[in-house]
Amino acid sequence: MSLSPNTIAVVKSTAPVLKQHGEAITARMYEVLFERYPETKVLFADAPDNQSFKLATAVTAYAANIDKLENLGGAVDKMVAAHVRTGVKPEHYPMVADAILTAFGDVLGDAVTPEIAAAWTEAYQFLADLLINAEAAAYAEQA
Repeated sequence: MSLSPNTIAVVKSTAPVLKQHGEAITARMYEVLFERYPETKVLFADAPDNQSFKLATAVTAYAANIDKLENLGGAVDKMVAAHVRTGVKPEHYPMVADAILTAFGDVLGDAVTPEIAAAWTEAYQFLADLLINAEAAAYAEQA
């Protein structure tokens, strides 16, 4: 699967907004995630105090580099290792998708147009699929 040219353009255009509001979005995402899906709290038991900042930085980098994902290889490898270490499973990704898309709307309001929401939904699923596949390989290596 690949991202549509429109999704790439729309997501890339959101990078400056994410740079400015990213930490507010990710902080809200964790609130929503833990409110709606309390079973995910255990996955973050050992998360650093600056987890919201780290995720905001990653989301902004993803938006800015969505047209050249090879620039993110090292970051993706670190994310996969952290997810495997903490026990992230494929069923957690829809929960995070719900939480982050809700957080986009909560923080940015009407600035999140249907086109932006659709583009980020596609971009999130693309990244989730990439991570799920890499994590499956890493879990298989551990077995």
